[in-house]
Amino acid sequence: MSADTAIDTSQFRQQVIDWATELGFAKTGFTNTELGEHEARLLNWLACGYHGEMSYMQRHADLRLKPADLHDGTISIISVCMNYYPEQTTDPWQIIEDPTLGYVSRYALGRDYHKLMRKRLQALARKIETHTGAFGYRAFVDSAPVMEKALAQQAGLGWIGKNSNLLNREAGSWFFLGELYTNLPLRADTDVPIDHCGSCTACIDICPTQAIVEPYVVDARRCISYLTIELRGSIPVELRHLIGNRIYGCDDCQLICPWNKFLQQTCEQDFSPRNDLDSSSLLSLFNWTEQEFLDRTLGSAIRRIGYECWLRNIAIAMGNAPHDQAIKDALQSRLQTATELVKEHIIWALHQQMATQSTSS
Repeated sequence: MSADTAIDTSQFRQQVIDWATELGFAKTGFTNTELGEHEARLLNWLACGYHGEMSYMQRHADLRLKPADLHDGTISIISVCMNYYPEQTTDPWQIIEDPTLGYVSRYALGRDYHKLMRKRLQALARKIETHTGAFGYRAFVDSAPVMEKALAQQAGLGWIGKNSNLLNREAGSWFFLGELYTNLPLRADTDVPIDHCGSCTACIDICPTQAIVEPYVVDARRCISYLTIELRGSIPVELRHLIGNRIYGCDDCQLICPWNKFLQQTCEQDFSPRNDLDSSSLLSLFNWTEQEFLDRTLGSAIRRIGYECWLRNIAIAMGNAPHDQAIKDALQSRLQTATELVKEHIIWALHQQMATQSTSS
């Protein structure tokens, strides 16, 4: 079947959905390359500087807004989602409320999702080829200038909520998104879910750093996920105490979202927690050598922040912990060998520990 032949039968679309389900995708939808209102939203967000030091957001804005320029010939996009909340994991609030433990965002507890999902999308393309013959396509999983949430919304997978995450009435928001850009004339979904956030402001109210500056708008410069993952330099002093014990990412706005009572846990074993990262103490994590960090984050999304930022993040959490001589000793022991970036955060943490000691004594 050539790319010029209309492919709009319900039977073929359902076949694609069935193949995607067999490959582990929870939902599948179809859309075209028109982004509508999302174009203005992105440009306004960038104009406000809310992207912080993520210069690639500004640099590749045109490609985000014009999918056909990102992959030549693209006229239809298959959007998929894959659940990632693990079946066996310590209660997130239990970790967040224990300042001696390090909180890692649920998406990063297991294997890095990028390669896993991209391979599944490529497998989906091969299955489609059995029906259409060779066609032009490219798989994306949070790895290129793609407006994945906007495309997923237009493909009927959910609506973008006030916390800027994609929400679904049957599955909440604990899922990854991926796309297959194609030159196939697939009929787009027109039944776009309406916004079901209503008057709820739970995510806005709970955000530790008040990063959701207005409904649907997140200032990344204040977001803990940005601060602990994307930012490579010094974390602003005025935000450090608000980070608490969150050492890699933040899930508060998802944990509080009423729609996540319908979350669908993943069946993917690769997303199960590794190395006790769902319940490890700050002391044990801070004591990892660089080689231990590399070994224990092999195949994990955490590895991409590097050892230096790992120590930086944990030092802040240790500074926010109640006074503990063992924590002070651990911080002190790294002062001589730490990089300037880590040293700055260790000194801050030691001052916090001493201030806590003075208050409690």
